[in-house]
Amino acid sequence: MALQTMQKKNLNDDADVHGNIKKETVTLDTVSVTRVTFDVGAKWSKDLKDYAGTEICQLPHVALVQSGRLKVVMDDGSEEEFGSGDIMMLPPGHDA
Repeated sequence: MALQTMQKKNLNDDADVHGNIKKETVTLDTVSVTRVTFDVGAKWSKDLKDYAGTEICQLPHVALVQSGRLKVVMDDGSEEEFGSGDIMMLPPGHDA
């Protein structure tokens, strides 16, 4: 699909809060961008599990960590910690 018109939305317009996790998403045509803010102690399996209806996150993600630290555990047991400036690409099957 070719881009037909210039588009603009702002991440600050809407927030979806689940426990200690705040999600702000904008969609332009078929592309979505989400800013996720994890408060201290936030965990996907604690704060988003009921909302998503799965035991761990089943969506793939490409993300930039702007600040703080984020530990990710994959369903195979592998772990990685990401910090400010790190770019991460996560396949489905993770908890953070």
